[in-house]
Amino acid sequence: MVSDRLRNKVNLKTLTLGSWITLGHPAIAEIMASAGFDWLVVDLEHSVIDLEMAGDLIRTIDLCGAAPLVRLTSNDQNQIKRVMDAGAHGIIVPMVNAPEEALRAVAATRYAPVGSRGVGLARAQGYGASFQNYLKWQSEGPVIIVQIEHKDAVDQLEAILRVPGVDGFIVGPYDLSCSMGIAGQFEQAEFVHTIKRIHEIGQQVGSLVGMHIVEPDLQQLEQMARDGYNFIAYSVDIRLLDIGARQGIARIKEIQE
Repeated sequence: MVSDRLRNKVNLKTLTLGSWITLGHPAIAEIMASAGFDWLVVDLEHSVIDLEMAGDLIRTIDLCGAAPLVRLTSNDQNQIKRVMDAGAHGIIVPMVNAPEEALRAVAATRYAPVGSRGVGLARAQGYGASFQNYLKWQSEGPVIIVQIEHKDAVDQLEAILRVPGVDGFIVGPYDLSCSMGIAGQFEQAEFVHTIKRIHEIGQQVGSLVGMHIVEPDLQQLEQMARDGYNFIAYSVDIRLLDIGARQGIARIKEIQE
């Protein structure tokens, strides 16, 4: 029930494009996965999606040919175990500020003796029928992305990214700016400098360099790709829906005027 399609691209450091899902309906996941994203993140941190809904979304994303990832509520080994058993191809771990935290997250995706994850039979293991295949896959297959969302993480970023099993990072710009005392001020010089420093460290280490473009801005997407970001989350379901609706309404009002 899992594959190496995302893992292979990650290993090659190929640019991949994903998006964020916060609306717990399989049709949303089906529409977005069918659009051609490499991966989609089921967001458990800032949504009302529960684990049962997450399981349905993971299944839909997977069957539509994209890689399902899950953004956790926290670095919780029990939640990691459950979403991995549901068939997630990897996890996005919020607020990782130290290498020890990254190590704990990686361990929670792997079985003993390498990791701390308990063994169960669920969708990921083909409900038992493909356990041996999954056993092989879980040793290297899960994609682990840490979120850099606090100024304290920046000072330890190199050590975090060098933890075996961590594939890369994605910046959480709102939380990061809040921790710096400049909430939402993304054009402020200190914030721009910090983002540049994070980017440079990521490239030096050779990890995936990620960013979440919250608003569906095609120019920003193009610029991020040109700047060398290779793990880009393009917008989120609610913003894509909102912007699309508002642009249509605004255009009609212009015509009427």
